[in-house]
Amino acid sequence: MQVETPAATKFFADRLAEAVERKRSQLVVGLDPRLDLLPVELRGDAHVARSAAADAVARFCCGIIDAVAPHTVAVKPQLAFFEALGADGLRAFEETCEYAHAAGLLVLADAKRGDIGSTARAYAAAYLEGEKPVADAITVNPYLGRDSLEPFFGACRRQGGGVFCLVKTSNEGGGDVQDVRLSDGGVLWQHVARLVAEWGEDLVGEHGLSSVGAVVGATHPRAVGEARRLLPRSILLLPGVARAFTSGPASALVAASRSVIYGFRQSGEDWRTGASGQAARLKSEIWAASGW
Repeated sequence: MQVETPAATKFFADRLAEAVERKRSQLVVGLDPRLDLLPVELRGDAHVARSAAADAVARFCCGIIDAVAPHTVAVKPQLAFFEALGADGLRAFEETCEYAHAAGLLVLADAKRGDIGSTARAYAAAYLEGEKPVADAITVNPYLGRDSLEPFFGACRRQGGGVFCLVKTSNEGGGDVQDVRLSDGGVLWQHVARLVAEWGEDLVGEHGLSSVGAVVGATHPRAVGEARRLLPRSILLLPGVARAFTSGPASALVAASRSVIYGFRQSGEDWRTGASGQAARLKSEIWAASGW
């Protein structure tokens, strides 16, 4: 397949690899803004109206971005927490993404989208296309097949975005579907991993990594190792630390959310100070564990 990416547009995987090497970090900080967990100083009238709640969420996320920017390569805003606040929440989401970009961070929209036809094209346009795309990459559900993802791949070719396909998740019920045994003796998630590797072949950049990545639960160490074998060029997005960096320092990212952004609730520190300290610690631990 002919690559549609304009010469002036870098692959997402290359931009990520450069950020990882520049910062010596594979940390992604998840932004999961829950009103009941926000610092008291930000809550104010957040319980009164969605607009006030969205303002509080935006202030919190921007403060976290300031705190963790020196230590992380990207933030991963979880769309559900913004969508729960309606139109005001989506405004807060866009403000957060714009602020993260201004801070020099990549934005991975944790949306887990997946649909077919015009709906898939609309999702791709919403997050990965336009003069200034809202996000650099998005999480997607591949279990509807290639036609549900092709609009996202097209956006990646044209504008240098990235996608992370759910392959092996860490939730307890994931195995109900993902671990189904196939007639050849393999399991379903491994078949999906092979498809993801195939889908990403024409989106491999100069650093040897594809802009079509995979979400793999690090709570399953054997699965991480098998995923690394099946997806040698894909960037693995891991909700936890695991040895998955054999394809290079940027071949895996480790996402940490509540342990960073709500660490102040246990430590008693200022919320920004707590987030900065946790991010700095994780950055060092992950880099050391990666072996680079």
